[in-house]
Amino acid sequence: MTETADARPEKVRERTCIGCRKRDSPTGLLRMTVSGGRVLPDPAHRAPGRGAHLHPVTGCLDLAERRKAFPRAFRVQGPLDLSLLRAQVEKQ
Repeated sequence: MTETADARPEKVRERTCIGCRKRDSPTGLLRMTVSGGRVLPDPAHRAPGRGAHLHPVTGCLDLAERRKAFPRAFRVQGPLDLSLLRAQVEKQ
């Protein structure tokens, strides 16, 4: 039996944008968390809690909002405040 030097190949990390539903690397997406009914951008990918990912463009943000993807992605009830997230996306 021969062993290969790389028996366990490097996994390609991908996340799905909750707006357009396309897969991308975590570096191409903006991670978000929710706290107190507010969606908080997490550009450092370090905040605790359940995260969701979004391309940092207004088109994906609008699409996710229209599809009501935020409560589903974060598994919470009710409307969420997107003002901080919208400011972050429009700044980029």
